[in-house]
Parts: sequence; C-alpha cells; structure tokens
Amino acid sequence: MKIITSIFDLNKEIKDYKNIGFVPTMGGIHAGHISLIKASQNKKSKTIVSIFVNPTQFNKGDDFKQYPRNIKKDIGILEKLNVEYLFTPNTKDIYKSKAKKFNLKKKDKILCAKYRIGHFEGVLNVMNRLMTIIKSKDLYMGEKDYQQLYLIKKFLSKKFKVRINSCPTIRINNIALSTRNKLLKKRSIKKASEIALFLKKVKYKSKFEGTKLASYLDNYKKKLEKKYHIKVDYLEFRDEKSLKLNNFKNKYRLFVAYEIDNVRLIDNY
Repeated sequence: MKIITSIFDLNKEIKDYKNIGFVPTMGGIHAGHISLIKASQNKKSKTIVSIFVNPTQFNKGDDFKQYPRNIKKDIGILEKLNVEYLFTPNTKDIYKSKAKKFNLKKKDKILCAKYRIGHFEGVLNVMNRLMTIIKSKDLYMGEKDYQQLYLIKKFLSKKFKVRINSCPTIRINNIALSTRNKLLKKRSIKKASEIALFLKKVKYKSKFEGTKLASYLDNYKKKLEKKYHIKVDYLEFRDEKSLKLNNFKNKYRLFVAYEIDNVRLIDNY
C-alpha cells in the first residue's frame, strides 16, 4: 500500500488510472469502513482510501479534539485488506485553494442539519475538494449517515459525474458502527443496544399503523429520554428519496439522533 500525503504526489500517482474506487473516511477504521472497501475492491481495479478529520464539519472544538485517532492501527488494517492507496492530507493542503461554498436551503435544514449548524456545509465543502483532487467515478459511502449520503448525491453527484455507491449499515450488538462509539462507556453501549432494539420494533409497527403511529411518535421519544436518561434530538419517519416527513407512500426510514455520555449517535431503520 502506498501512503500519500500531498495532493501533488497523489495526482502524479493516479493520473493514468481510470478505474479507481474512492472510500472517504475520518479514520478509526472499523467493519463499516471495511465493507465499503470490499465493495470497491469487488468492482474496481484499484481502491483509494482517504483519512482526513475535517475540522469544518465539527460544531464544537472539543468534539474535534476528542475525535478518536489511531493512524498506525488504521494503516495496519488497510494493509491487510490490500488497499492500493491511502491518502492522508493535512488541513492546510486541503484548504489552500478557494472553492465553492455550500449553503443549505430551509428545506434541507432538517434532521442533523437542524441541530448541527454548519455541519453539512463543512461535509459538502471537504467532499467537493476531495472529489476534485481524486476524480474517481465511484464513491463508496455507508447508509448510517443517510442525510450525508442524500446531500452528497444531491449537490455533488452530477457535478463530478460520479456514482454514489451506498452500502448497508453494519451493526454490532444492534448498534450502528461509528468511530465515535469508542468514546462510549460499557453501560452506555448496553443502553444503545436496547434503544436500537426498541426502535426496530417501532419501525416494524409502522408497517401496519403508518400515519397513525407517526402522530404519537413524540411519546416514544419522551419514553426513551425518561427510561435511558438521554437527550433525543429527533425521532422521525422520512421518505428515502426526498426525506419528506411522514411520507408512507414510498420507501421510508425511521431516523434518530440522541446523545449519551456526551457522544452523539445517529441511526436509521
């Protein structure tokens, strides 16, 4: 595996390759990332993984500082997976040039965008820069961060003529895998597992009750907060394609975000 740290060296290395799959990450490589890498390897001749903890998508400075980092461990995992390229740029290099700024409209300021002001603008900013550098025609992303996936498809897929390959969420003990999970205490992992099972039952129940269930979904939210002593930002049913609220005519998902041990967890079912 070649580890590349500069944009110049990366462009020089991959300029002649057209069949490259791109897996963007912020490190803390886990089974969810591995599933994306394997999906790329099954389709593309070469795979490039990026590790870049993007400061512009963090709402709080402390959150950025505390974000789990272990580059040596990540490199070991990626080498075992026979990844061809690892791109680990620094912040100065990524943000040295001017680029388009993204501003979400009111209709997009829902779910996490409502509670994490500027987060997705930061995500779109860095993905715009990374995709400009790497120029891959296939991007691999997980469905756990479904709103992120939705917005990247909406704002960037046509611009770069890229296929956004979405891969199912990987869970352990019912909990969606996330690098942030490493910050959870044991008792909180148990709680998160129970919460996930509860929400799966709510989703199953919605198949029979639909709109009626949505009308008293706030009661479930309060029940979770009281029983598990957590703060739930949102618990909502939304259409998969448009993220329209309580649209049960098409495929839909139950979206949740809550805080436990000062760690924000998100998921969808």
